[in-house]
Amino acid sequence: MATTTVTRPVTARPKVKRRTVRFNAEARTAFLFLLPCLVGFLVFYAYPALRGFYLSFTDFDLLKNSGTWVGVDNYKALLQDTLFWNALWITFKYVVINISVQTVLALGIAVLMHRLTQSVIVRSVVLLPWLVPNAVLALLWMWMLDPNLGIVNHWLNAIGVSTQGFLGSESQVIPTIAGINIWKNMGYTALLLFGGLVMIPKSFYEAAAIDGASEWRMFRTITLPLLRPVLALVLVVTVIGSFQVFDTIQIATAGIGGGNPGGPGNASRVLYMYIFQQAFEFNALGYASALAVALIVLLVIVAAIQMKMLRADESDLA
Repeated sequence: MATTTVTRPVTARPKVKRRTVRFNAEARTAFLFLLPCLVGFLVFYAYPALRGFYLSFTDFDLLKNSGTWVGVDNYKALLQDTLFWNALWITFKYVVINISVQTVLALGIAVLMHRLTQSVIVRSVVLLPWLVPNAVLALLWMWMLDPNLGIVNHWLNAIGVSTQGFLGSESQVIPTIAGINIWKNMGYTALLLFGGLVMIPKSFYEAAAIDGASEWRMFRTITLPLLRPVLALVLVVTVIGSFQVFDTIQIATAGIGGGNPGGPGNASRVLYMYIFQQAFEFNALGYASALAVALIVLLVIVAAIQMKMLRADESDLA
């Protein structure tokens, strides 16, 4: 019996059109507005960062504008540098004092503003110290804390307290610098936290008040849990800023101990100041770049630990 085969016509597969990304008028306008920021980021942040990373593997001489490749020698020297570890320890002490006290005070101010008054005038007054430039602030407190002519020691003497060294004392200089920056920044930090408090629904507090909850219990069971994402962001930003303290110490301690910034001795030589001195006083730009890279790595690790411990990506608001 003969078999017949049926042949079907072969149809060509439809061509898949490639998707092309087209920018509409709004996207082009947005890109044009962002372009200056992007150029500024590339020129003033990205390129210097990459350039500094490269210089950390050289012995670059700033005066000769040249240097030779030394590999990881700068990083080996860093690990054996006692001044580096001392500067890191001093920076750590400053960060602990500054962050702990500033966060507690700022949180208290934010809660008081949220629970008692939300006046714009009060918020403006709280923000005033933050608007003072750091250079002016450092000079002002340097004169006020002067052991001989400073008004603070005159007030202390008036109530029977002996004259304090403050910026001229090895044991007091870091707490003093931390106190200056706490006074300056706690109002700004309080406003950031206040913004997070405003987002918490008032119905939670009203329900807790009906159940007879005290203010402390509402703060512990409502405010803190719901404020956690904002508090985590504030802590990360303030910790990074605290590790970068420089100008206040540079100016405030310049008039102490014969004009030696970072004094007395090495008591206030934080890591940022040590990097500055290595680069522009000791002309060791390659080693200073290695110190800067080490600081960046440290900040990334600290920020990652904070975000993980505080569960910054989670919110109790549903």
